[in-house]
Order: sequence, then structure tokens, then C-alpha cells
Amino acid sequence: MGKMGMGQSVPRTEDPRLLTGRGRYVSDTTLVDLAFGYTVRSPHAHAHILSIDTAAAKAAPGVLAVYTYADVVAQGLGRTGTHFPPRTRPDGSPDYDRPHPGLVGDTVRCIGDPVAFVVAESINQAKHAAELVTIAYEPLPTVVATARATDPASPQIWADFPDNISNISDIGDKAAVDAAFSAASQVISERFFINRIAPNPIETRGCVGAYSVEDNRFTLYGDTQTPHFTRRQLAESVFQIPETQMQVVCRDIGGAFGLKEGHYPEVRLCLMAARDLGRPVKWVAERSESFLADDHARDQITEAELALDENGAFLGIRLKTTCNMGAYISGFSSMIPTFSNLGSLAGVYTTPAIHVEVACVFTNTQPTGPYRGAGRPEAIYVLERLIDIAAFETGIDRVELRRRNIIPAEAMPYQTGLMFKYDCGEFEQNLELALSAADVENFKTRRVEAAANGKLRGLGIANMIEHSGGGFAEQAEIRFDPSGSVKLLVGTKDQGQSHETMYTIMLSDMLGLDSDDIMVIDDDTDQISFGSGTIGSRSAMIGGAALRGAADRIIAKGLSIAAHLLETAETDLEFDNGMFKVSGTDKAIDLKEVAKTAFMPRLLPPEIEPGLIEKAVYFPEVASYPNGCHVCEVEIDQDTGRVRIVSYVAVDDVGTVINQLTLDGQIHGGIAQGAGQALMENIHHDPETGQLISGSFLDYAMPRADDFCSFDISSNPVPSQTNPLGIKGAGEAGTTGALAAVCNAVNHALSPLGVRHLEMPLTAERVWRCIKGHSN
Repeated sequence: MGKMGMGQSVPRTEDPRLLTGRGRYVSDTTLVDLAFGYTVRSPHAHAHILSIDTAAAKAAPGVLAVYTYADVVAQGLGRTGTHFPPRTRPDGSPDYDRPHPGLVGDTVRCIGDPVAFVVAESINQAKHAAELVTIAYEPLPTVVATARATDPASPQIWADFPDNISNISDIGDKAAVDAAFSAASQVISERFFINRIAPNPIETRGCVGAYSVEDNRFTLYGDTQTPHFTRRQLAESVFQIPETQMQVVCRDIGGAFGLKEGHYPEVRLCLMAARDLGRPVKWVAERSESFLADDHARDQITEAELALDENGAFLGIRLKTTCNMGAYISGFSSMIPTFSNLGSLAGVYTTPAIHVEVACVFTNTQPTGPYRGAGRPEAIYVLERLIDIAAFETGIDRVELRRRNIIPAEAMPYQTGLMFKYDCGEFEQNLELALSAADVENFKTRRVEAAANGKLRGLGIANMIEHSGGGFAEQAEIRFDPSGSVKLLVGTKDQGQSHETMYTIMLSDMLGLDSDDIMVIDDDTDQISFGSGTIGSRSAMIGGAALRGAADRIIAKGLSIAAHLLETAETDLEFDNGMFKVSGTDKAIDLKEVAKTAFMPRLLPPEIEPGLIEKAVYFPEVASYPNGCHVCEVEIDQDTGRVRIVSYVAVDDVGTVINQLTLDGQIHGGIAQGAGQALMENIHHDPETGQLISGSFLDYAMPRADDFCSFDISSNPVPSQTNPLGIKGAGEAGTTGALAAVCNAVNHALSPLGVRHLEMPLTAERVWRCIKGHSN
């Protein structure tokens, strides 16, 4: 494809392989003597296990083994867990997590809790045998609703958590917030319910566990977003072995969105069974099983207050949030949405004082974990809805209220009222560009026209900002071979974001290489010595910065070799677009030739080590802050309540743009996921039995292409000052803005009826009932 440059629109180099069926997903993994695993799951959301009889299942045709909790204990498997971030229970005790044991032996605590694991010669034989496992249960009362978790009348999920509160925390200056509210002219209050959803990547979770007796070594073929972290977790916490005895291979992954990590029971069960049986064992979730086996997401209740002065200036924000953690907390990732992005509650505004209290509670539901945004969409939704409600109650125009409080560009760097310190951003310009692109000036005319046709029309605005790229180091290694082509090894992990294309563009731009000479490798912990994986919109920023460091070292060594070959001093050389040039002359040599020479020791001076292989590790001391403004326009059919998105504009600042084409794709996908939660997606458990009512795509509504209009996406890039490439991260920007923008639009459409706030999901039925309830 030739040389590539940063900022170009480059088609995805992965697509020809993936679109012609040559992808290598977990389901495509076939090993010699492969066996198949199937999980027996609890039909009760809360019950004591009285007995388990596996005799009939073990005698069934093709069955190799049936494992229960007793086998997990006998094989000495440990549990994944977390003590980060440091949190305490209400009584001050630091022991707040309750990791899953792999298989449950005493009490099941959510519908679908794994109780037994059947391994057979075929998946159908394993399924048949699973039906023969006889389990006697004593059903117990359940609590699934976040609001009821701490009710003294609700059942206890864990005996040593009498109030079902796992942990509590608070952040911010409470005294300053209390003072701000005392001085306020008006206080706006609202209770927000952020509904529970299922991540539903197109590829369900799966894994193949293998064990080599000769090497005393495990190999996991999986779909984890964090291969090296998963290796460490499995080696240290579960199997208590050195990391050198655990290899993790992750090839193509069909989406993850925060869901796919190594703490799930099936991963350790496949590895355990492989060691026990001496055969590789494969497990792949069926779609309906995923609703039971996967972590869910969101599910929070927030009591929010905004204090304003007489001119509409924001004085303070006070929040109390309850996070539904489900029945288990099995890893650090489970906690991320509860704390990592609380700073987003400051938004792009000058609010000087913010205080947040968070309580994490156990319920008889699937555990919750990160999902695209992981706290960012929730924070921006609460903030931007509060602002719209404030405009509704004060009579100040929504746009004007935002303009009065927005942080000006000249104020950068800016310390917000909660956690974050922004290095740069043009928030005012984002707003004005989005308003112009959305033709907000003529909205009233469109609203009148819609009304004439029996439709309600609304326009929603959401200024968004998020935290990305901080916390973990990343590695990149550039390996030239004697032919002058390159292998780039990175510790991030692609799940469909087009990392192969992204890194190829970066390296081609940095070193002036032909893209056809570059191979990107991110799939094997045996090849890549270190990495932190792909979470939190970090790969381009942190992986790219590590790549920049490695490329600079390649250039530095290349200068020494080129100087020798061109018989000149290094100080007389310059490197540009893949060429080492002698200043003021026509003498030059390209990097590819230098690389070839690097593997010919006889052509090198003795002080230069043969080869051209360099790596770098980059640790971001501070994060970046992607931001933007989203404007959504909707139309509501009053007879049916159906919401139709008729216009969607997004202006995003993700810093330096690598590939505009895939950036637009990231924003598109994020908007669809945010709008999906706002309008239709919803996990629903029966409040009495804990049964999962929305356990398939017949009952769980997923957004489709015909639910959307064409998106108007544009960039207002302000390069970040926090990393060498000026990148801010883009993977979660669309979702972070869409949740608030869509909900604001629907509520604005309903506001002429006197509706102050209607909670998501804004399904046709819920909207219709609201319209009928407010019609006279």
C-alpha cells in the first residue's frame, strides 16, 4: 500500500482477511484431541445447594469428566480478587470483595451461577450429560433491585455483609460543597436510574485451555483484552505457578467493550480440565448463555443536586451513587466504573466544588463490570441532564446556561472541582461548531412543522469530556529482519478497533517505511514480553508513545550505521521520510538498506552491535482528556411513543488524529451503543424470583441500522500536552456523549407536555405512557 501518514483516511488493512472468512477467533481454534466443555448453571437466583449427583452424567456416552466445587478445591485452584482501589465496608473493614470460586458448592447467588462443568468428546455429548446432573436446591428469597439492596427487609447475599454493602467511598471537598449549597439561590435535584445492560459483542466469550505435561506449562487460547494481566492473574492467583508456566494467545477478537477479561470461571475450568485430562478443552458461550455467563454493566442510582446562583452560575454539585455490583466482585475491573471516571462529573464547566459519595452493593444478579465508557457516560448523563432540568426550572435557555459556565480555552490548564486537571481543550468552540452543524437556529421552525404532523420534536445537547490513557505502562518493540522488513510487537490488544492499521500508519509515518514491510503482532505473551492490554481508550496514546520511543532509538542507531556507510559524521546527517541524508549534498541511504547492513557484522565498525531491534516502555504520568459536543434531534410519534433520531451531530476533540476513517467509525459505533442504552437496551430480572426476563435477543432489544439517521461527525483537534504524540483517545467518546444527548433530546421533546424528566430506557411503551399520562 506504500507509505502512510498520520491523519490520512486509510482503509482498514485487516478487512480483506476478516471479510473473506480468514479471521482466527476462539471458535476457529482446533487442537489435536480437542474436548468440549459445557457449564451446568443454577436455575435459581438464590438457593442453598443440598446435594449434587453427577453419577449419571459421568456414565453418559463420550463424557470425560464432570467437575464440581469439590474438584476445584481438590486441585488447589485459587480465586481472582481485588483490593484495589482501597475501599472499606461501612464498619471500616478493608475486606470488601467476594470473588467467584469457579464452581459454586454451597449457595448460588445469581441466576446462571455455574455449579458443574461437563467435559466430553463433543459439545452435544457434553450438553446431554449436563442434563443428567441432578442438583437439589433450597430456594431462598432474592433481591435484584439496586434500590432495595440495602433495605433491612431484603435478604443477605453474603452472611458477613448484613446490609449488602460491599464498600463505600467519597471524594471531593464536602465542606466547600455544603457552603456552596448554603449560598445558592436555587438548588436543582433529581434521582437518576442508569439501567443495567449487557455488552453483547458480536463474538461471544470463549476459550481453549491446553496443558503440556512435558513442559509443565499451560496455554490459554482466549479473547481477553489484557493478555499479560490475564497471564499474571491465572498464574499467581488461580494456579499459584510462575508466569513462565502460563502462555496466553489471543488472536482475533470480535468485540469486547470492557467485557472480556480473564477472571471468568470458564477460563480456569478449561485449563484445570486440560491438566487433569491431558487434552485441550474448549468452551464457547452460546448467545443465550452469554446473558447468564457474562458480566453486565451500568446499573446505578444517583441522587444528584446542582447549586446555582441568581445568574445561573454553577456553585456546586452533590451526588450520592449506589452501584449494583451483582453477586460477586472478582477482579479490579469490576470496580472500575465505580471510581475511575468520577472526575467526569465536573464536565467542561467551572463548577468550583463537587462532592460524591459512592456505595457498592451486592444483589442476586450477574456481576457488573466495565462497558464502553466505564463510568464516563454515567457521569456525563447525570451532569447534562441536571443542566437541562436546571434550564427547565430557571427559564434560562439551555445553550445560554452552558455558555455561562463553560471553561474558556484561555483558562487552560484548568483544575476542576473534582479530580481532573485539564491540559487543553476548546470547549466553547466544540459547542458552537456543533450548534452550527445541527442548525439549532432553525430548530423551532422544524418543531412547528413536526407538530403540524402530530409529532413531538426535541433537541438534546451534551458537552462531554472523559479521562483516558492513564494508569498503566505500555511497551512497543521494533524488530527489523535481515531483509529490511519489520515486525512490530505491541502489548495492547486489538478487539476490532483496527490496531493493525493504526500502528502501521504510525510506524510508516515515523520511519518512512512501506506499509507492506510492516507486520503488527499483539497476540502472544510468549512473543511480547510485557503489555497492559487495551482498556480505557489507551492504545493509540500509550502504545503510540511507546512506539515513538522505540522508533527514536531505531533512528539513533540507524544514524550511526548510516554515518559509517556514507563516511560522514552523525552530526552531518538528518533523517526524513525514511532516508538518512548528508546535509547539503545528494548523498543518502534509506532505512531499509541500513537495516539490511545492520545484520552484516563485517560491514559494521566494532563499536556498533549488529542487528536493528529496539523497544521502549512508556508510562503516562498524567492522562489525556478527550472532549466534544453532541447534538441529537429526535421526533416522537404521539400515537405509538416511538422515538426516531432524525439528526445527530458530533464534534469531538481526540487530539492528534491518526486515521480519520477509523476515527469516524469509532465515533459511529460509540453513538450507537449510547443511543441503544438510552432508547431500548435493558436487562430485566423478575423482582421476586430473580429470573432473567430479557435473556435473549427476542426480549433484549439491540439497536439496528434502521434505528439511526446518518451521523454528522467532525473533529476539532487540540493536541494533548500529556504525551509525545498529542493523542487523547477516541474509543469511548461516542458513547460518552450519546447517552446524555439522546436522553436530553427525548425529554426536550416531551417538555411542552410538562414533563420534567423521563428515565431511560426511553422505549416506545414508556414514552407512550408518559404522553398519555400528561395529556389533558
